[in-house]
Amino acid sequence: MTIINPDEDSVKDASALALAALGWLLADDRRAQRLLDLTGLTPDGLRESIGEVSTHIAILDFLAAHEPDLMGAADALEIAPEQLVAARRELRR
Repeated sequence: MTIINPDEDSVKDASALALAALGWLLADDRRAQRLLDLTGLTPDGLRESIGEVSTHIAILDFLAAHEPDLMGAADALEIAPEQLVAARRELRR
């Protein structure tokens, strides 16, 4: 029998949301460059750390800091902006 930790599942969901948002961010060169500039990530660093929660937090922090991007990502992902903010909170636990 496998016991599923609900907290673990919510972190996976929040990480999946962060990665979906990253896809939206990277679809625009200017937005992608701003992400790299403001987070201090490099393209290689992003590739290497793509599976790390700290990178997922950085992505969601980036969105939360700029409302037009937060709203754009939420619209593209067809979710409420609050869901991105909630994912950020979940990963910071």
